[in-house]
Amino acid sequence: MRVSVPGIPHSILSAHYPAPNVPVLEAVERIATFLGKGNVAVLTGAGVSVDSGIRAYRGHDGRYMNPNYKPIFYHELIDESPKGHAYRQRYWLRSYLGYPPVRDTLPNTTHFALAALQHASIIPHIITQNVDGLHQKALQHAARYHWGPSRMQQAILELHGTLHRVRCKNGHVVDRNTFQDWLSLANPKWYEYAQELERTGTQPRTNPDGDVAIEHLGISYSDFQLPDCPSCSMDHHKNNVHKPEVIFFGESIPTDIKERSFRDVEKSDKLLIMGTTLATYSAFRLLKHSLDLKKPIMLLNVGPTRADGLPEVDKIDVPSGTVMREVAKAVIGSKADTDPIVQEMLRSGIVKPPVSDDDRAPRAAG
Repeated sequence: MRVSVPGIPHSILSAHYPAPNVPVLEAVERIATFLGKGNVAVLTGAGVSVDSGIRAYRGHDGRYMNPNYKPIFYHELIDESPKGHAYRQRYWLRSYLGYPPVRDTLPNTTHFALAALQHASIIPHIITQNVDGLHQKALQHAARYHWGPSRMQQAILELHGTLHRVRCKNGHVVDRNTFQDWLSLANPKWYEYAQELERTGTQPRTNPDGDVAIEHLGISYSDFQLPDCPSCSMDHHKNNVHKPEVIFFGESIPTDIKERSFRDVEKSDKLLIMGTTLATYSAFRLLKHSLDLKKPIMLLNVGPTRADGLPEVDKIDVPSGTVMREVAKAVIGSKADTDPIVQEMLRSGIVKPPVSDDDRAPRAAG
């Protein structure tokens, strides 16, 4: 089976489409005008979470920042042969060490600005490619009594799933923190190492999916123990094949998620795309669907994207964190000064991007 990691077509990367320098005030005005009276669907990608300290996969030139990036594919992770077991040992050890920083990450100013726009009924639908759960955290922070689980689920669609749940091959679902505890109990040596990382603040480089590269430690994955699913054990079945509820490369997006993403676009008057190169087809086809429906489209992203050169797409090449708080204030208007929930949202959010956002030095595959 041949599965490739998606990327921006070389023809676009080599075309060097001009990205005019747009002053911040002009960008704010253009985005606020685009949002207008509301009913705008928003599609977000990894760039939206950079100010929270989560690295994007690609740099300002649209290429992967880790030249040796080599993810585990879906067919490798679920393979029940000894080779598949080894792939799962590799994945879960790296994810075990990389999940806590993602779990503990806080929403940034863009997340809170979008949450304010949701709370003010300007943005009815967010479709996110991110698996970090930060859009939900932002809504819960100030509006937890107004946004219950059901309403939040309707407002935020996780196109590529979430890191915060784990499913065994027989369909039993468990909270990721519980699964982390299972991994800790099965691997006391690695639990101590993880505790040391937290104490010293020496966390390895973490990708947006919680994966870390640890080959430089000279370790072997072969001693990492994979816990059995307790629910399967109750049925007298031994099963240690688990995967996070994340869509892996080579895995199909569930039909209900795909169809809902199309419906969310169809029900909206416009589409605002933020922080994504649209390299994955699951995101790009939403842009194509919007084009087919003749909906206005605005794209806010730094660097090349798969949509470059499309005349129907109004692109602004600025980071979302520099503009979205002011955009929210402009669109929401007086409510931004009188609604206590909106006020808190527009005061909240961290701005702590990774120390080095573009490290092209060769390093272990990850």
